[in-house]
Amino acid sequence: MKIAEAFVTAALFAAGCAKGTSTVTTKPASPSSAQPSPGAILDAAGERYAKLVLALGERDGDYVDAFYGPSAWRDEAKTARKGLDQIRAEATLVLAEVEKARPTEELSRLRQSYQVHQLKALLARVAMLSGAKMSFDEESKALYDAVAPHHDDDYFASVVADLDKALPPGQGTLVDRYQAFRKDFVVAPDKLDAVFRKAIDLARARTLAHIQLPPEETFTVEYVTDKPWSGYNWYQGNYRSRIQVNTDLPIYIDRALDLAGHEGYPGHHVYNVLLEKNLVHDRGWVEFSVYPLYSPQSLIAEGSANYGVDVLFSKEERVIWEKENLFPLAGIPAARAEEYYRVLALLEKLAYADNEAARRYLEGSLTFEQTAAWLQKFALATAERALQRVRFIDKYRSYVINYNLGKDLVRAHVESLAPPGDLAKRWQVFGELLSSPRLPSGLRQRG
Repeated sequence: MKIAEAFVTAALFAAGCAKGTSTVTTKPASPSSAQPSPGAILDAAGERYAKLVLALGERDGDYVDAFYGPSAWRDEAKTARKGLDQIRAEATLVLAEVEKARPTEELSRLRQSYQVHQLKALLARVAMLSGAKMSFDEESKALYDAVAPHHDDDYFASVVADLDKALPPGQGTLVDRYQAFRKDFVVAPDKLDAVFRKAIDLARARTLAHIQLPPEETFTVEYVTDKPWSGYNWYQGNYRSRIQVNTDLPIYIDRALDLAGHEGYPGHHVYNVLLEKNLVHDRGWVEFSVYPLYSPQSLIAEGSANYGVDVLFSKEERVIWEKENLFPLAGIPAARAEEYYRVLALLEKLAYADNEAARRYLEGSLTFEQTAAWLQKFALATAERALQRVRFIDKYRSYVINYNLGKDLVRAHVESLAPPGDLAKRWQVFGELLSSPRLPSGLRQRG
């Protein structure tokens, strides 16, 4: 599904028509000719695109999630402080050049498509910062190359009714009963680090059995507070990450492996390491030395990170391993593991509630307080958790689709190419996805 070019053009007209460094070796320039090769066009565009992302990062503090290219490029962006009009004009010219390229190699065609979609998303972000208004679906399509399905209240109500039957009887509202059930599965703060590191060790070992990583890859873990997210991977370059875990709210036993897989192995850390190794260093594709948060790349990043936990374990294997390892380490009765995961399986059907809440809130049909109340009713969130989710939506807007829709698209892609039960093939397809410039519309075409 391609970005709606007519809408983006109209939006542009209406609007006025992170971390670390490393050495990136760019390819030597080809001899001058009247018609540059597709590779030369994409090489030149890759550098110009990376510098435009850094330029927009000077106008949008959250835009550049990671950068490990030449430090001179970041210094140049800080010094130039280009305005939105100049960024828009330059990005439009680069996009036109990229669209002229006619690569024949499959990976180069994917690279061209990546540059096209990332540049269009950059232009859409410039339009938003310039005052253009979009519906939730228009915004997600322009930024992330995807539109999440719609669900009405009846859909969520039916899942909530099933959860009502599955939970033990108790006093208070359904949210009260659900939270009373889950409190028995909270990891105590003094045991959190040991539990999380055990999950990381297992996730890393399973990942390395199927995906080759540079021997120097590593990451550090920090525990933080006062954040709108539960975990974050800050990729530093040189195959290193800094992972932060937010301890503002209770962390349940299932989140240990979820966070280890999502932020670490085989999630964000592995994704960034493979892109840096295979595309930046091995091929000299410098556009991958910068990661703009509001772009189609994020759907692949978040979707693969969420699906990666399912690659590590089947649902049955996960329960067995956690019963034998994480539950005892956390001091939680292992005999209740199956009961706990039966409830979580139902809760997973409410994953799209965040999308629907964000859609209604950002389009103005629900206020901040009404959105929080809706999440308490249909996502069984506590009042505190619901407010955190709305604060996340306030900051990151339609980004929420990348977690659930992204996971579903990645799963469909991988499992369409890997026969059921063929674990080695599943890891192979998953690893190829993490090492390539494939984006959401490319998943649908292939998967």
